[in-house]
Amino acid sequence: QTGCFYGLPQIRARPQYPKLPHDGKADVTKEQSGNCRKYYETYSQKCLTGGIMACWCTHSICYGFHCIPVAEGRNDVFSAMITRWPKAPSRVVYDFACALGPYCWTREPEFFADTQFVIDGFHAPGHTKCSPAAFLKTYSAVDAELIHLNSSAAECGNSGMTRIRKSVSYMVQAHAILYCWVFISVWNCTQILSLYKKASELL
Repeated sequence: QTGCFYGLPQIRARPQYPKLPHDGKADVTKEQSGNCRKYYETYSQKCLTGGIMACWCTHSICYGFHCIPVAEGRNDVFSAMITRWPKAPSRVVYDFACALGPYCWTREPEFFADTQFVIDGFHAPGHTKCSPAAFLKTYSAVDAELIHLNSSAAECGNSGMTRIRKSVSYMVQAHAILYCWVFISVWNCTQILSLYKKASELL
């Protein structure tokens, strides 16, 4: 009914920021923050029921998702974290981290004080005017542990969800969301079993 399925319960409401213009509105036009002119990508722009935004861990396991009526934007990612996460993630890998970081720090500087926002290697080439500070590869050059970070986990998960895009496009919203939930649940179980199998092979 809510169009929202997360493994983490909602622990707070999304704060309102009346002094910030256009706060809470979707990013449906070209990103105008700083020097970045890259368009925000959408999960399912052609889907008749809109689309969903999913949050993934580095093992391509989905934390949850919520329905989005239009193109995915910074507000969707910010709202998911501020309403569900007891403590902000230490690192957020996102296509438009160059814009998401300032968006989050402006609204909740204390909550996101220790959060690093970085663009994964796959999407970095498109950000020709963004600072190197926004790229994961910048930090990987000085921190060997980050070299092994699966920064394409979300891309892998979202790619997997394209398998159900056509089916979902013919469903009413309630059925589409339930169908996505079932698919993601099966996907997560498969990923977890795969991790256990890899771990047992190392023993």
